[in-house]
Amino acid sequence: MTTFLVAAIQMDTTSNQDQNLSVVADFIGEAAKKGAKLIALPETMAYLGRDYAALSEAVPGGKTATYLSTLARKYGVYIEGGSLYERNENDPARPYNTTFLLGPDGAFLGKYSKLHPFDVVLDSGVTSRESSHVAPGHEIVTVKTAGVGTLGFGICYDLRFGELFRLMALRGAQILVLPANFTEATGRAHWEVLVRARAIENECYVIAPNQVGKKPRFTAYGHSLIVDPRGKVLAEADGTETGVIYAPIDLDLVSKVRKETFTLQNRREDIYSLCLK
Repeated sequence: MTTFLVAAIQMDTTSNQDQNLSVVADFIGEAAKKGAKLIALPETMAYLGRDYAALSEAVPGGKTATYLSTLARKYGVYIEGGSLYERNENDPARPYNTTFLLGPDGAFLGKYSKLHPFDVVLDSGVTSRESSHVAPGHEIVTVKTAGVGTLGFGICYDLRFGELFRLMALRGAQILVLPANFTEATGRAHWEVLVRARAIENECYVIAPNQVGKKPRFTAYGHSLIVDPRGKVLAEADGTETGVIYAPIDLDLVSKVRKETFTLQNRREDIYSLCLK
């Protein structure tokens, strides 16, 4: 089957993990009953807090991944697990920010850890040093599935690094999944244009579930998106409410668009390689 329904869940995650997981279960149940075959969750879907090491857990095998595995099996759906803090045995004080994919039988299909920590020093004096408490990942990940095509993964700030998404497309990704917690300020300026750009330049679908609501240090932008390979917005959430958005995916459209523009085929790697030296 090349055509199926996908869902992106927009959440207002809090520090109460049990409450968050209850909300997740309700939304996944709703999406499954509406026929979604692939359900995607936002970044840090299980909890928000600053005690990163204490909040970390095994992936797979931890509380959250196991709980979502049960839901995937219960409803017979693929679940992209948003992201959570994955225990880092080599550097326990700095867990990974990790997303993962579960199959409709509950099986663990793969995981990806955020490659690009949000480390910035602005002229205004605002600083962020995510790498001080979250370790960067080391691997680009695509997962070929039996039911929903080949998926590639990024997390939040990764969206700004087009090279990552291009490499996933070259590895066969047809759907790019980007769980995020974009702020209102950066979201208003860049969220939609970047999500659509990643879809257009790689001729892929992009599913981008975002957080919404007031967080301890900022307000999350919401506006979760599902975008097709031509950059058309198929579904968009609002900027204030939690909920689920839906859109049909047609994997044949990916092949069709790639035969119309040939941007992947006409790359000049002989020139691009000079930029990497």
